[in-house]
Amino acid sequence: MNLSYTRKMVKAALEGELDGASTVTDPIFGLHIPVECEDIPAEVLKPWETWDDRKAYDETAHQLADKFKANFKKFTQVSDAIRTAGPLEK
Repeated sequence: MNLSYTRKMVKAALEGELDGASTVTDPIFGLHIPVECEDIPAEVLKPWETWDDRKAYDETAHQLADKFKANFKKFTQVSDAIRTAGPLEK
């Protein structure tokens, strides 16, 4: 991803520019992704739209989600809110 896009998105988030923004929910990770962010192409905001092969994206994203879930199992003393905030189940 273009580093300037990343910087602009982080800056927008930190400065509250995305508060109340319309969002879509990432189908694998459950993240609420803004539909638009000033000076950022819309397809960049939805990572699955940046891949030529949607099936390959989904497979890779599920593998990453599985790694997050496996790693998080070692954190046993957390609240239910934290425990359920990770990737969505398949």
